[in-house]
Amino acid sequence: MDYLEFLERGEEYFLPNLSIDHVIIGYEDARLKCLLLRIGEKWLLPGGYVGKAESVDEAAARILKERTGLKDPHLTFLSVFGNADRHFREEWKQFLETSGQPWKEDYWFNARFVSLAYYSLVRIVDMHPVPGAFDEAVAWVPFEELPPMWMDHEAIVREARHRLKEDARHQQITHKLLPSPFTMPELHQLHQNILQQKIDRSRFQKKMLATGVYRRLPRLQKDAPGRNPYQYTVKSGE
Repeated sequence: MDYLEFLERGEEYFLPNLSIDHVIIGYEDARLKCLLLRIGEKWLLPGGYVGKAESVDEAAARILKERTGLKDPHLTFLSVFGNADRHFREEWKQFLETSGQPWKEDYWFNARFVSLAYYSLVRIVDMHPVPGAFDEAVAWVPFEELPPMWMDHEAIVREARHRLKEDARHQQITHKLLPSPFTMPELHQLHQNILQQKIDRSRFQKKMLATGVYRRLPRLQKDAPGRNPYQYTVKSGE
């Protein structure tokens, strides 16, 4: 579907008033980052709409695959965002008029939209971000340096950051952010960044190994200075 067909006839293909937004989280240079797109002067989350012939979960998985190129990315439902004034009418108008594209007050996407938000954990090295037809830029942005964003998208990012912190306390999912294999010091540093607090390294390693999720490799990492910590992978099926 080209952009003109999207503008004029999108309501024929997608459910009205319902959208999906993804907070795609990566880890690079010891910093948590999220993938953002720029349309006009502001940034927004990768997202899309639910096709009339697909389920919500199918739409979420499709949109994430289209945006990341990953075949089987991690995907977790986050929350529903649906304030009474939740629409992007002014943002779309400014962008389309500035870029010399047609604008109509009755375009289908000018209506109020309720968004189903998800968050995903990805390895940035495996990523091949795919911008959409209207996207002018794509970037990995640290959580501490969020730029001006469309409507409530910053609130969605903040909610995902909080949810990741809570999930990391109870689930073994954070390794999805690290290249494989990884070391326990690397996993320890990642958890400190996620939880935003210091964690005793010895207790952390014992706790991680006690989960039975991680398999230690027989070889040692040789390219690190000083001590050469063991490398680990995730056991099959985890």
